[in-house]
Amino acid sequence: MKCPMLRNLTAIFELAEEGSFVCWFQEIPEMMSQRDALDEAKTNLLDALKEVVAYRREAARQKITHANSRTAQAIQTMSITV
Repeated sequence: MKCPMLRNLTAIFELAEEGSFVCWFQEIPEMMSQRDALDEAKTNLLDALKEVVAYRREAARQKITHANSRTAQAIQTMSITV
């Protein structure tokens, strides 16, 4: 199953007054990073995205596990590559 919304994210990089780069994804504005060099900012932003996705994935799995313990319904999961 293709999900074009998750295939591409738009990264925004702004030069701050003190010379560092502030960055975030347009689609996830609450996840921000700031680094002195542009390459560091890009790397850090991608690392932050991986952490956010891993955290949300684990939270969803825990919710599914909790739901399964209350009911006998089967829940199927699907993985996609972003």
